[in-house]
Amino acid sequence: MRRGDLYRVYKPGGHDPKQYRTFVVVSRQALIDSKFPTVVCAPVFSKGQGLSTQVPVNTSEGLKHASWIMCDNLSSVRKADLTHYIGSLSRTKAGELNRAIKMALDLF
Repeated sequence: MRRGDLYRVYKPGGHDPKQYRTFVVVSRQALIDSKFPTVVCAPVFSKGQGLSTQVPVNTSEGLKHASWIMCDNLSSVRKADLTHYIGSLSRTKAGELNRAIKMALDLF
């Protein structure tokens, strides 16, 4: 598992109406490699508003259709639930994701 990997998660929490949700791993690699049971992820939604905290992604990342990574909705996901690998972000998309997370957390 690496930062920028996309996974489809079955029943991703009690409030999500979807049976499956795609997430992008955003934790630092040291945490991902540790024995800590969870990592921080950003959910992927099929619709976005083009905000600075949203990153557009598409089939080149392994998705079925154009979607948006939502950095305002970061969540902790159990590593054990990240089993259905979809793809990885390109270096360019990873840079966009980093900027969107900084914007979401007001780190500029």
